[in-house]
Amino acid sequence: MNSNRPKLFSVLLRRINHFFRSAKDVSAVTIRTTVQLPIILNDGSEAMAEMYSFSGFVDGKEHFALKLGRPDPTHPLVRIHSECVTGDALGSARCDCGPQLQEALSLFNKEGGYLLYLRQEGRGIGLYEKLDAYRLQEQGHDTFTANLELGHNVDERDYQAAADILNALKLNQIMLMTNNPDKRQQLEKAGIQVHGTRPTGVFANRHNHGYLTSKIHRGNHQISIDELLSKP
Repeated sequence: MNSNRPKLFSVLLRRINHFFRSAKDVSAVTIRTTVQLPIILNDGSEAMAEMYSFSGFVDGKEHFALKLGRPDPTHPLVRIHSECVTGDALGSARCDCGPQLQEALSLFNKEGGYLLYLRQEGRGIGLYEKLDAYRLQEQGHDTFTANLELGHNVDERDYQAAADILNALKLNQIMLMTNNPDKRQQLEKAGIQVHGTRPTGVFANRHNHGYLTSKIHRGNHQISIDELLSKP
């Protein structure tokens, strides 16, 4: 593969999308369908979620939302989760995505909240290129350098779709569940009032210590290094 191949197209496309998006009404994204979805949580218990699909996303992707429990009517708890097939569906231990997803579903079932599931595999580079990045990590690169070697930015995720979902659900004041300050910054730039953040757990194992350490030092994620080091 050509490590110097630029991915300026993806950056340009994002800027074009933002330009045309800014020219539209903020309610351009609308709820398409709402269904009841019974799900089995990580502890084996059953929860009833309300699942929303939407129309009008500029990127054309099939992002969706889940509502569980009884969210706070003033500042509902919201988790933005980027798609991770390897972690969410296959239980990969190379990242912490699967445990974060299960944590949010269980918490929201108890306390109420919204999960926004964005189709942004591999921090926005797609599944196949994420696997290419995994191969580079096996050769000694960290998760961010691997993306750069493939010609991408370290993180190409765009949270405008999350802001669009929140506007469609009429949720413009929220509490955000995240360790990633970029999510809050992008939401606030898009006009969402984030009244505070709630951290996710630290889900470390022997396979993802390097990944989580890179998120702390290079991605500015608010993860306790002491808690990380205390994990086996």
